[in-house]
Amino acid sequence: MPQLVPAVPAGYRVRPATADDISTIHHLVSACERALYGREQTDPGGITAVLARPGLVPELDTLLIHDPAGRLAARAWVNRRSEVDVHPRHRGRGLGAALLDWAEVRARQAGSEQIVQTVPDDDTEAVALLRSRGYEPMVTEWLLEFAMPDEPAVPEPPAGITVRPFLPGDGQSAYQLIEDAFDEWQQRRESFQEWAQHTIERPTFAPAMSALAFEGGQLVGAALSLDLPEAGEGYIEQIAVRRDHRNRGVARLLLRHAFRAFHRQGRRACTLGTHSDTGALALYLRVGMKVRHSSTVYRKSLCKP
Repeated sequence: MPQLVPAVPAGYRVRPATADDISTIHHLVSACERALYGREQTDPGGITAVLARPGLVPELDTLLIHDPAGRLAARAWVNRRSEVDVHPRHRGRGLGAALLDWAEVRARQAGSEQIVQTVPDDDTEAVALLRSRGYEPMVTEWLLEFAMPDEPAVPEPPAGITVRPFLPGDGQSAYQLIEDAFDEWQQRRESFQEWAQHTIERPTFAPAMSALAFEGGQLVGAALSLDLPEAGEGYIEQIAVRRDHRNRGVARLLLRHAFRAFHRQGRRACTLGTHSDTGALALYLRVGMKVRHSSTVYRKSLCKP
């Protein structure tokens, strides 16, 4: 099946992405983040994990647009979800609209009934484009931060709970715990390999800053962390507590252990992301985190002609 090719301005070239493009894509996404937030918050491991998503065929489901000088100007991928990024220098030339059109056509071709895309609320031009194309808001996402000018205090654990860092061999039990916890709101369970590519196999995974909680030798909570040196801060990639141990302060305990570990490594801020379906925002605010910025997940039905 040949790849769909959108119409782009004269001089721009279009091709699918490959593993050799990960660094270049990362630089593009980082440039977009710096323009919007004044800092970058992505890492190449996240892009690597996207290209390895089950069912994603890079030759059909990814697209790069290079400018006449050969520099990456925009990129997109679609596989149940979609992402579109246009370099700040190349905005206003129709590249985002062209990639959005391509993503919708490709999603229909692949048999998807809807397409979903997350857009920062501060990116008003992208929001306006999506709304003009019939996208409707579905979920709110927040990036929260915990500032650490001083070493964070760690509370006493609940009775019977012990905490230690992530060790080799903990992957399978952490995966099972997190997937069971996320079943409450996620649409599908990830395979172990897909989950690992987004967490413990990423180059930025920080086992020493990842905290696990146990009771009687059983894993009851996990906070898995990434160390993002380019951003100069830590990031909690996933946190989960077994259902029968919630409302005991385990999540707060795990977060504080992770915060302290990052502080001792010289990081002065730690972030994490959550969304409105999880109902966890109030917990993070009580721990002392603050919203850095918000995004909205937009959805468009592809069943209509």
